[in-house]
Amino acid sequence: MYLLDASAFIEGVDPGDPKASIPAVRDECTDSSRYRYEALEGAGMRVHVPDSDTLDRIHRVARETGDRDALSETDRRVLAAALELDAVVVTDDYAIQNVATALGLGIESVARDDIDEAREWIYQCQGCGREFDDHHERCPICGTDLERKNPG
Repeated sequence: MYLLDASAFIEGVDPGDPKASIPAVRDECTDSSRYRYEALEGAGMRVHVPDSDTLDRIHRVARETGDRDALSETDRRVLAAALELDAVVVTDDYAIQNVATALGLGIESVARDDIDEAREWIYQCQGCGREFDDHHERCPICGTDLERKNPG
């Protein structure tokens, strides 16, 4: 099964059957991409709504990888649906691909290259240089903005 993110509809990619998506992806689509979503839904694409326990798991894993703040609510729902359906995620979103890899899900990119490796992000203070695993708007030590950084 393939779980399609908005980028699949925007680019007009149909990876094959069976396929699924979520209602929030339809809301992200406009014009021709919305038409593609509705056409595939009419042709039998499954529309899945993930449960809250799975969304909680996605939130935890995204926090561990450092992608929590890079994922929208729709992105988290895409990942949760893919996890529940044991689906390959079809997306160009690198944060989705990173979390999907951490969850052991397959990924297929649409118009970009797939990620080469899963990354765990840290946050570094631009003032004092301290590093944190969790994102805060400002450093709890000196109050300067934090920046997301790949420690590798």
